Amino acid sequence: MIHNEIESRTVIEEISASPRERRDVSILDIFIVLLERKGFIIRFVVGAAVLAVVVSFLLPVRYEARVVLLPPQQNSSFGSTLLGQLGSIGSLGSLATLAGGSLGLKNPSDMYVSLLTSRTVEDAMIQRFGLMQEYDAKRLSDGRKELERRTTASVGTKDGLIHLSVEDRDPKRAADLANGYVEEFRKLSASLAISEAARRRLFFQQQIEQAKQNLTAAEDAMTKIQQSTGVLQIDSQARSLIESAAVLRAQVMAKQVQIEAMRSFATDDNPELVLAKQQLAALQSQLEHVASSQSDSGSGINLSKGRVTQSGMEYLRAYRELKYQETVFELLSKELEVAKLDEAREGSIVQVVDNAVPPDRKSSPHRLLIVLGVTFLSFWVAVGWVWLRKNLSSAFEMPENRPRVQLIKSLWKSKKRLV
Repeated sequence: MIHNEIESRTVIEEISASPRERRDVSILDIFIVLLERKGFIIRFVVGAAVLAVVVSFLLPVRYEARVVLLPPQQNSSFGSTLLGQLGSIGSLGSLATLAGGSLGLKNPSDMYVSLLTSRTVEDAMIQRFGLMQEYDAKRLSDGRKELERRTTASVGTKDGLIHLSVEDRDPKRAADLANGYVEEFRKLSASLAISEAARRRLFFQQQIEQAKQNLTAAEDAMTKIQQSTGVLQIDSQARSLIESAAVLRAQVMAKQVQIEAMRSFATDDNPELVLAKQQLAALQSQLEHVASSQSDSGSGINLSKGRVTQSGMEYLRAYRELKYQETVFELLSKELEVAKLDEAREGSIVQVVDNAVPPDRKSSPHRLLIVLGVTFLSFWVAVGWVWLRKNLSSAFEMPENRPRVQLIKSLWKSKKRLV
């Protein structure tokens, strides 16, 4: 063993000491080598092409059905046209626009694509068309992955339309699946507030429920005060002051809510936020002037005892709260009706531009491309193999490489690594 190691080290030193000759390979040399083995190259390429033809015909044929959708446009709402005509609800009008518009996405079409391919829609598709058996899937997640692999949904960069395509072995089933996506998506969207008008409607529906409770409590309190004090009405001047203050308080409340909501996404230098603050200051100044109170601008109205008797003060407070709750309820009711008009004007959440129809041409496999690609690749594989084999054969036959060959054989048989 020691003798073999010494001999191997000697061979390595001789190889390292021997000069290396540089040989330039001409294109003609390569051409000559390829012509020598042209029979092998032709047989290999033809065999690969024949195999590609057989495989391409064994692959299952699939058809692609496509549906084109028009997402709802985010235009200015019909309610914004009415807000200018409803002078007393201007503050809540800005709030209504904020409730819908501030929640919008940069590209709403991306949201519709995500909803179209959501898990809820996919599960409904699998159950509706029996895709678990069709795809031979044992688990629902496997059926969902297979459906996702055959489905493509995207937004056109130029036209902004949503393109959804589904592949299947049966052309009619492919069309049914594509149209089924739209139907299941509409069922899902019916339970969601997606559009701007729908979000505003949902927002004001929630607010108006609380306003109803507050108004009922104010009416009950007013009835109790009338029964306990015996005061049934006040003079017209005091009534006018109270009603004016109630309207101003409602507008101040709406403007404060609007400003708090704007601060969640706007900086202090935002022009709309600055304008809203100025409008709030003007409303508070008017309320202070009407209420004649510098310490609490919205708490009440100071009326002299000469204009209202002491027994009627409790009635005034109850009447003031009642008018305030009535004004808030009226503002919210008007905004809710405007949101419903906008939602009715928008109609369905998406509109179908092109319904999916059974395709009359297969989408895959592309047999010609498969055969051409395999033929091209096999040619270069054969050329590479011929050239590599020629170089290896020449390397083993060269006298100066014989010590290297012997060293390789020695190292291959030896179990002990040389250092």
